Amino acid sequence: MTDSEDTKLITGGRRKEWTHGVVNPPVYRASTCLFDSYAHLRERIADPSAKQLFYGRKGTPTQWALEEALTDLEGADGTMLFPSGIAAVTTAILSLVKAGDHILITDSAYEPTRTFANGILQAMNIETEFYDPMIGGNISTLLRENTSVIVTESPGSLTFEIQDIPAIVAAAKANGTCTVTDNTWATPLLFKPLDHGVDISVEACTKYIGGHSDSMIGSASAKGEVWKKLSRTAYQMGHMVSPDDAFLTSRGLRTLGIRMKAHQENALKVAAWLKDHPMVESVLHPAFEDCPGHDLWKRDFKGSSGLFSIVLKTGDYPDTATMVDDMRLFKMGFSWGGYESLILPSNPTHCRSAVPWQAPGPVLRLHIGLEDTDDLIADLEDGLERYRLRVGR
Repeated sequence: MTDSEDTKLITGGRRKEWTHGVVNPPVYRASTCLFDSYAHLRERIADPSAKQLFYGRKGTPTQWALEEALTDLEGADGTMLFPSGIAAVTTAILSLVKAGDHILITDSAYEPTRTFANGILQAMNIETEFYDPMIGGNISTLLRENTSVIVTESPGSLTFEIQDIPAIVAAAKANGTCTVTDNTWATPLLFKPLDHGVDISVEACTKYIGGHSDSMIGSASAKGEVWKKLSRTAYQMGHMVSPDDAFLTSRGLRTLGIRMKAHQENALKVAAWLKDHPMVESVLHPAFEDCPGHDLWKRDFKGSSGLFSIVLKTGDYPDTATMVDDMRLFKMGFSWGGYESLILPSNPTHCRSAVPWQAPGPVLRLHIGLEDTDDLIADLEDGLERYRLRVGR
């Protein structure tokens, strides 16, 4: 019998030899790990990939417990932890490229992913081409003999297009190209990239998996030979996560299932109210029929999370200060995925090149937390009224 996802969230990574009779794997802080003898030292050197104490950078039971739990959720052969989500994205890419390669990145990707491509990858003589997130199987027209990686993010950052991951993967495999998916919005509970043929699944665990806005951590999971490349690259680059961040993230993981259900329910209620508001041009939420790729979301995803955007009908970004500066419950801040609601004016214009962004008014990205939705709606209603008075509509 295979355990359900909710059960895996509770039991994953809790080996007896790591917990020693307590519920949670303890926080093992270590740099130096001691060997009982020369024979013991040689034994550990001979099998450095084993989950045994070797050196702090190889991890302790605190990190191993989280890695094992995520590996099980992702359906992977292994998971590496990183000090941030973007560190996971960049290392996943670096594990699959070499100088002279060509790679493809969705135009709707997280902005630091674009910055990495236009900076470090360019300096390494790796050419990046950004593509329309709605390209689907037609991505085959962009593939070259030296295209080593396609980077997807579904839904897209800020604008929430859902990509046809199976079609992109099929085209990639036919060309001998690997695929990487930033799956932070969905988590492995709502979408499993590896089940759809993706080579590396990346999560910014800082967000929903940690869930409490107090840890910086990323993960990348893979299978087979790709897993070997990923783990080797991560270790050679010196990536690791502090045991404290790993502990906090493991603790957050246990409640991920119930939190995601609450985020989905709250966000759908708030988004439905916003859709009918006279100041809102559109709601960019994959569960809504007019969001690009909605049918793909229905086909491939098990649900939705708490993050979406709205486009206002008029005004400009400086005008949004009238709204966001005086919100009572919605706070401004980067990241998302915690229990609290957030609002952030987010202009996609400067981080698009393949498909220029056009809209009648500013984009506001919202993360709907676990507060009472009536209270959140009242806060938004007051804020949108301040905005209406500001722009004179």
